[in-house]
Amino acid sequence: MSRKWRIVAGWTAAIVVLDQLTKMIVDHTMALHQSIPVIDGFFSLTYVRNTGAAFGIFSGSAAVFRRPFLIAVSIAAIGFIFTMLRRLPEHEKGLITALAFIVAGAIGNLIDRMLYGEVIDFLDFYWGHYHWPAFNVADSFITIGVALTVLLLYRHEGEDPFAKR
Repeated sequence: MSRKWRIVAGWTAAIVVLDQLTKMIVDHTMALHQSIPVIDGFFSLTYVRNTGAAFGIFSGSAAVFRRPFLIAVSIAAIGFIFTMLRRLPEHEKGLITALAFIVAGAIGNLIDRMLYGEVIDFLDFYWGHYHWPAFNVADSFITIGVALTVLLLYRHEGEDPFAKR
């Protein structure tokens, strides 16, 4: 196995295990909709289940449509990212890591969708009346991975790091 795929496999395994472990702990120790303040007025652990995609998109759709659609979109996204990873040269360790973060997060949430038909969320940030939708470890790594990818691609200044050389 090449160094690139060891990086992807290592990050993916670690993140998926961390994501699924934290979700399992929340599911087994908290009641649905229970909230435990951690930093008063800013952060709580709040157990919710998201039937939709990011920010609850499609949550009002019929389950017969929503679940297969969101599973298919997740699988397609994972496949697309693996295609991008295959095209990346070994020396692009930053992009390899960033894409591994995205894949791992997508796999973590895909596992939930396949097991429960919804995603377990529990990280709940708010400020006064402003409330960010609850999210999980997988969502965090997807966000970090996307931000890193954008930053690293910006630093390439028009060069295509995915181009075959």
